[in-house]
Amino acid sequence: MGSHNFSENYLLLRPEEVSLWHLFGFLLNHDLAQKAFVEYPTGKEENLQRRGLIFISLFGQKVLQHLAKPIACFGSAFEMWMNLLSCNGNFFGLLLHALQNKVIVPERTSEMFLSSVGHLDKRKQLDNKISHGDRRYYAMLCAMASKLSYENRAVVETTVQNCWKMELLGYYNFWNDFQRKFTTQGFIFHDKTADPDLVIVAFRGTELFDADAWCTDIDISWYELPGMGKIHGGFMKALGLLVNQGWRKEIEPQETDEYPVAYYIIREKLRTLLNENSRTKFILTGHSLGGALAILFPAILALHEETLLLKRLEGVYTFGQPRVGDVEFKKFMNKQMDKYDFKYLRFVYCNDIIPRLPSDDSTFLFKHFGTCLYFNSCYQGKIVEEEPHKNYISVLATIPRILIAFWELLRSFILPYKEGQEYYESCWLKLVRIVGLVLPGLAAHNPQDYVNLSRLGSPSIYVKLQEYSIEV
Repeated sequence: MGSHNFSENYLLLRPEEVSLWHLFGFLLNHDLAQKAFVEYPTGKEENLQRRGLIFISLFGQKVLQHLAKPIACFGSAFEMWMNLLSCNGNFFGLLLHALQNKVIVPERTSEMFLSSVGHLDKRKQLDNKISHGDRRYYAMLCAMASKLSYENRAVVETTVQNCWKMELLGYYNFWNDFQRKFTTQGFIFHDKTADPDLVIVAFRGTELFDADAWCTDIDISWYELPGMGKIHGGFMKALGLLVNQGWRKEIEPQETDEYPVAYYIIREKLRTLLNENSRTKFILTGHSLGGALAILFPAILALHEETLLLKRLEGVYTFGQPRVGDVEFKKFMNKQMDKYDFKYLRFVYCNDIIPRLPSDDSTFLFKHFGTCLYFNSCYQGKIVEEEPHKNYISVLATIPRILIAFWELLRSFILPYKEGQEYYESCWLKLVRIVGLVLPGLAAHNPQDYVNLSRLGSPSIYVKLQEYSIEV
């Protein structure tokens, strides 16, 4: 207890330290609150007031931990099946190749092997109708980078260098010091054709079959940092928070050689790159969990008073990003954006459930901030303070969401004829649309829709941003 001296107030959940038997006892026995699986500072017993939510979070993490290997095995087999079908044409092509003993089996580390996200949307080329100078360019580039972040090194390298004609500066698997595992990844690339030239850092979101990443999402641990407010603990751990040390300002290079943590690795890379060219700026981006890491990164830079880096930050572009902190954190970040003059654009597509979590209510007290660009199912955008039905749970929105899910399924057949074959949706994606009839909020979280809104969204919304004095 009390080992987290970098934060005077926190709630830390340790699912690996509790059995399911003791977890159920936690609901009834207040003494169990002192067990190792729930940690908080002495005198802060009020942190346990939401005992039911703590139970749900711990129970969900325990279940995911028990199912991690089966989920990973199923995911590995499922993705191999998707790639076998893709590389051999289709099911009948695979069958024919099997009869001829000519089945193409892609290597998992090859440029041919796509993730499940990659199979839902196979587009690799940037939109050639959106070039430098177009107000949509940064949004389109970041949406594509966020989607690409789910792929292996070979796919990322081939796409960035051969398709985008840009330079890949680094591809990383990042260590989570609390889970003692590699739980996320990201890459850095250089767009030298921009003026000024740009370095883009893209964080990966939650992989469908990665139980550890899902544990990060449902972990309701939080830390209150001086002057910053309460911040989502699961996201901070994924970004590089160190056990019992917090956010050390500096870290020895050899400490991250074997176990690279996202914040320190990327910060050091940016220091080097930006020192080489005084005009180079950088952008942070990500989808889902990746978006949360993208906006937390400048927060820790501000904590460490990294003035030179913050002055070179062009902006943060996130897609389907969950909430990351409370109202005090919102105030802190608004001050940083004003002080260092960087923009933060938060893209939300229609009924996506993830931007509406954790709840903005008396339970979690989490708040969104920045500029929200909300797009409906026709990819028509508007600037709003908060997305409609901000906490997702709404009786009035249930029927409209189901109707929109039907429209999205129908739209998947119409869009290629209206906008071109690059908007063709695969059978896998149509299957997701069908699932969306039951779970519209999850189906709407697909990166494919965020790529579409960055291309098909009206340029007028970016003109309005300039009216708000937000440069794009």
